[in-house]
Amino acid sequence: MDSLTTLWSNDEGQDIAEYSVMLAVVLVIVVGAIRLIGSNANNVFSNVASGIQ
Repeated sequence: MDSLTTLWSNDEGQDIAEYSVMLAVVLVIVVGAIRLIGSNANNVFSNVASGIQ
């Protein structure tokens, strides 16, 4: 019974889960920002290239 209560009160695995959720949220934000900036940068470079010609 003591080993069961020790496993139930052990919080070390919870930290790993919290960090993995935080990492997933940060990755989603970074990927979204890169996609947004990438498409806008492509449009800007296309407009500059058309203006030069």
